[in-house]
Amino acid sequence: MLTSTVKHVLHCLLFFTFIAIFEIVTGGVKLYEADTLTLNPWETYGYLGTTFLYVLRLLAFLPLPHILLNFIGLVFFNSFPDKVVIKGSPLLAPFICIRVVTRGDYPQLVRSNVYRNLTKCIDAGLEHFMIEVVTDKAINLPKDRRVVETVVPANYQTLTGALFKSRALQYCLEEGVNTLSPTDWIVHLDEETLLTDNSVRGILNFVLDGKHQFGQGLITYANEEVVNWITTLADSFRVADDMGKLRAQMLLFHKPILSWKGSYVVTQVRAEQEVSFDNGLDGSVAEDCFFAMKALKEGYTFNFIEGEMWEKSPFSLWDFVQQRKRWLQGILLVVHSKMLPWRTKFFLAISCYSWVTMPLSSSNIVLASLCPIPCPPLMDFVCAFIGAVSIYMYIFGVIKSFSLYRFGLLKFTLCIIGALATIPVNVVIENIAVIWGLIGKKHKFYIVKKDVRSQIIV
Repeated sequence: MLTSTVKHVLHCLLFFTFIAIFEIVTGGVKLYEADTLTLNPWETYGYLGTTFLYVLRLLAFLPLPHILLNFIGLVFFNSFPDKVVIKGSPLLAPFICIRVVTRGDYPQLVRSNVYRNLTKCIDAGLEHFMIEVVTDKAINLPKDRRVVETVVPANYQTLTGALFKSRALQYCLEEGVNTLSPTDWIVHLDEETLLTDNSVRGILNFVLDGKHQFGQGLITYANEEVVNWITTLADSFRVADDMGKLRAQMLLFHKPILSWKGSYVVTQVRAEQEVSFDNGLDGSVAEDCFFAMKALKEGYTFNFIEGEMWEKSPFSLWDFVQQRKRWLQGILLVVHSKMLPWRTKFFLAISCYSWVTMPLSSSNIVLASLCPIPCPPLMDFVCAFIGAVSIYMYIFGVIKSFSLYRFGLLKFTLCIIGALATIPVNVVIENIAVIWGLIGKKHKFYIVKKDVRSQIIV
């Protein structure tokens, strides 16, 4: 059995080797002088064509902050940490409310997951806690002293007219509804999110430490049965993103400069009340992103939480597209919101517009060979570096999500190949999501299907 440190070192060696090979193969690093392009693009393509080609090439640099954080997170922090060990007594931990927000469309899924999570908390040694289900439609959970069901009244409105998940989350903070103390903690989960022993221990360590008001950890998508292999393998990128970008920004800066996710969110009650989810329509589509930027503006600090949680990738490509479209639209609304200063959302805006311009920047894949243009060596190197890190993240996501011991070498290798094969599909889907998101109605909240029992395993 390899140790945690050995696994991380092997991953880093693979990472560096992959980047080096990619740089050489794509021309980011030219080994011979003869490889240098000598044509004059202004004569070959004309001034308009050459300007257009260089603009496209420069757009490829927009993801650089995102890529650098991923590189730092994957290299400078152990990517294969050992089992989380509780650093204090659970008896001394403050009260924790595990809050699950749902529209109530999948009551059996919610009931099942609530009691799976309840059992996991008890087995992990958590003492002072409850699980609260916040729903638009009554689910009628069985009575349990540690399980609370909160139904959001149909006529409830926030002061700013917040909708969707923001409305439900804000209702829980209202006077007369909230029963938590300012020093208590809330763990926000989606209805399909499952706790693990390590995540419960990681949360305990985070709240016992108490230095930061907000925290978040890793979510993986390939646990238990896989419903859709294409979307699950495509989501391996998100796993690497958590271990890279999310971890780097939380551990280095203690700030979500490039935002965070809407699940596996841990907040202190007082801080959540002061930031609030009552952020109008613009803060309702990507409520997690708006909340993070608002908390950043107010000077709150964040940290990364050890231990992973489990979720499922979308069950269909249609849901996958819809999910990405909503994220794009929601983040665009956050970037353009007048409630947030540009100093707070500057890096988020760069990341967002790297996504918005993806249909243009991805055309470099074709145009780089059809219409080559000479660029400074550093520019070629950085472009290749961005591409290498982006592709390797799919490889790392599979390594982190799928167990070699569980799947065996052959199936594990096929998963890596499959993840790489989903990249063209993912690029097409992301481009569709961008175009559709830009021309479609912005203030919509699409709910993906989440009840695995109604699906056919593929």
